[in-house]
Amino acid sequence: MKQKSSLRTKIWTYFIIFSASILLFLWLFQILFLKSYYKKNVVNRLENSIEKMLISFKSDDYEKALDQLSMENEVCIEIINNDIIKYSSVIYNKGCMGAETSKEGTYYKKDFMNSNLSKKIYTLVNPRFKNKSIIYGIKLDDTTYAFISASIEPIDTTLVVLRNQFFYLTLLIIILSLIVSYFVSKKISSGVIRINKEAKKLSQGDFSAKFDTNESILELNELAQTLEYTKNELSKTEELRRELLANVSHDLKTPLTMIKAYAEMVRDVTYKDKEKMEKDLNIIIEETDRLNVLVNDILDLSKIQSGTQKLNIEQFDINELIKNIVKRYDIMVENDGYNFELNLLANSVVCADKKRIEQALYNLINNAINYTGKDKKVIINVIEKEDNFRIEVKDTGKGIDEEEIKNIWDKYYKVDKTHSRVHVGSGVGLSIVKNIFINHNYNYGVESKNKKGTIFYFELPKNKEEIIVEKQKKHIKKKKQD
Repeated sequence: MKQKSSLRTKIWTYFIIFSASILLFLWLFQILFLKSYYKKNVVNRLENSIEKMLISFKSDDYEKALDQLSMENEVCIEIINNDIIKYSSVIYNKGCMGAETSKEGTYYKKDFMNSNLSKKIYTLVNPRFKNKSIIYGIKLDDTTYAFISASIEPIDTTLVVLRNQFFYLTLLIIILSLIVSYFVSKKISSGVIRINKEAKKLSQGDFSAKFDTNESILELNELAQTLEYTKNELSKTEELRRELLANVSHDLKTPLTMIKAYAEMVRDVTYKDKEKMEKDLNIIIEETDRLNVLVNDILDLSKIQSGTQKLNIEQFDINELIKNIVKRYDIMVENDGYNFELNLLANSVVCADKKRIEQALYNLINNAINYTGKDKKVIINVIEKEDNFRIEVKDTGKGIDEEEIKNIWDKYYKVDKTHSRVHVGSGVGLSIVKNIFINHNYNYGVESKNKKGTIFYFELPKNKEEIIVEKQKKHIKKKKQD
């Protein structure tokens, strides 16, 4: 397995490698290649001087112009006509290859003048000053020749100085790199270490972890913000999980306790009294049904969320469905004084999974019953839109605060923790509703105003044939108007 290194070590290592690479680059190009670079530079300087010399030589006062050229460019110029030196700048630049009487000093001149070439380059050692020079020989006319030269010897001495200087410079840069990389790596890694330390707390379920969202590094700041948001969401989820366990436990415990109590009563007390026994057995059956509703709702929610429950899209009249569902609450109308107001439309055919929409409507009506106002009124509206019908289930309760609305679709979430009216429902109704409409990909939502009640709504697409007929009616109406 590959050995892991800390962020600080990696940053420190990469910084040192980078510094070493820069130093290596400088050693290669400033020490090893400096000599050839300098020689090339001298050659370019000589060629540039030749062009200027040719221009100056044509002038009447060419000697003054050549003197200036020789001093400014640090070159030696010598012009020979019929073996006689017509001009020489030896006096201006020490070490020039000119006016030598030795064989070495005169060889290159005779060689070039006898070569019949217009230009030739020589690299020679000056016998007088022992310095290496580059010499350009140029034929000006049949009897006139020019020799322009420059020394390249000082570069060797310069290289020795540069090597010594570079050795100390290298040591200094390496020491500085170690110091700077240490503090840079510490600065960068300290933020990561802090975030990692708090993230470990979070992974162990400790929501007291704090992520500093004022990091100086942008990416670390964004990471801290993301983790802070994750912590808050996980904290909410954990709170809801506890509430879910508490509510499910309570909902299971209450009917189980009653079932056990009445079963024991039947066994020990009322088994001889047929009327009381039947009453106790009915309570056992009702509590069993309540348990069954709770378990079925949880199973339905699990199936819907997992996507294993396929939709059976069909055409049906939403008005008829609403009427059939409301009939189930007749006993609550008679015994508890509930009032259902239906505002329906004729011929409201929609396309959806009828069974799932029935389940959603049932849960929304149950929710409205539990949270409606003292008038115990539940209003159901069907509103026609261009391509769909909007179905609304409205209560007259105290409404939902804006910050609470996003949480009401969660399992067992209660807006009013002290709410005591629990006629119907399992506690997962709205979560089932939400997932039904998500699976349909239909629009749904909730609107609420303080002390004016709450409206839960969803939209179902019209029957395709109905849409075509409606469009035809609009087309005919438009023609008549034209």
